[in-house]
Amino acid sequence: MITDARRSLASRTYALVLAGGRGSRLRRLTDHRAKPAMPFSGTQRIIDFALSNCVNSGLRRIGVLTQYKAQSLIRHVERSWGFLEASLGEYVDVVPAQQQTGEGWYSGTANAVYQNLSILREASPAYVIVLGGDHVYKMDYAILLAEHVARAADLTVCCLEVGLEQAREFGVVTVDDAQRIVGFEEKPDRPTALPDKPGRVLASMGIYAFNADFLIAQLERDAADAGSSHDFGRDLIPAAIAAARVYAHHFETSCVNMVGDRPYWRDVGTVDAYWEANLDLTHVVPELNLYDPAWPMPGRQPNRPPAKFVFNEVQRRGMAIDSLVSGGCIVSGATVRSSILFYNVRVGERSVVEESVVLPNVTIGRGVQLRRAIIDKRCVLPDGFQAGLDPEHDGARFDVSERGITLVTREMLD
Repeated sequence: MITDARRSLASRTYALVLAGGRGSRLRRLTDHRAKPAMPFSGTQRIIDFALSNCVNSGLRRIGVLTQYKAQSLIRHVERSWGFLEASLGEYVDVVPAQQQTGEGWYSGTANAVYQNLSILREASPAYVIVLGGDHVYKMDYAILLAEHVARAADLTVCCLEVGLEQAREFGVVTVDDAQRIVGFEEKPDRPTALPDKPGRVLASMGIYAFNADFLIAQLERDAADAGSSHDFGRDLIPAAIAAARVYAHHFETSCVNMVGDRPYWRDVGTVDAYWEANLDLTHVVPELNLYDPAWPMPGRQPNRPPAKFVFNEVQRRGMAIDSLVSGGCIVSGATVRSSILFYNVRVGERSVVEESVVLPNVTIGRGVQLRRAIIDKRCVLPDGFQAGLDPEHDGARFDVSERGITLVTREMLD
């Protein structure tokens, strides 16, 4: 529920979504698209989680900063999130990298925001939330804002607990008893563990709440530093800790999707993690709840016909079990088990699709067998095609992940 106080805070806040990264660990899945544009859950893109968090939290002034191969991302945001009412001061602006401050492209996360300070000045917010567009989670940013203001903080860093073995992938935070940050290590080899949990660390999620004036001053100071890499984690945050009021916000207090006592948050930045997070949605009770009416995914979806299942004969029965099948799909005398079919997928007779993620507009011929595979968009799999049954054989033609997930793209088929 959005109270008057929360609505007032939200109306004075601008959200900046950093969505320019490639996501190279996803291998050839990101050859033609940025990681935030990756399809997820049958109908969404990864960036939809950050944008739905903003809208559900009452943040209706949003800038999406793009860079790497951004066309599909730009098209998706413009078409799916153009329902906000501009006459009420609501909008999602998609901002391509424009070399605003020189001839260089974005050289770091802080530099990406610095190059777009004109947008912030035009919006004239009191507060700015900076977040990435490439993680899957549900979070009420209004709770973060309220805590930030109550503490009279200059900067608040959102944090979650992770194991020591994961710490090298994050910025690791050290706090005092009041949750004020007293130390920050970016991707350390020897991280500082939590005092009461020796095997755990407090990690930055890359989500920040700033007082707008403070953020602008810090970005201008950082831009003038020739020795800086112009990154929030490496440069701006460590400098701010020494000179300002910087606090940690614990994600579990604002997480909308808890799994027991653990907040749901996924970095789907590898082929294995992407496959696993999607396949979790096929479970009877998945960890990520997509069916929560109190926290919907409001982005517009194209109007597609219902999924269709045809034929009811032995060895030629169209059916899907423990699966998500999106609009526009036709399963014709084939079996789909524990899989996700994105929209407009056609599955031919006597084919079997198991534990697989099939992206949009794929055509699967007759007698095809897929197991533990990811099929990229617009692939056409010929009759009798097989993938995922023999990872060693697949490795000669396709990408096979550490966990044996076979990735098939159009270029590999060609």
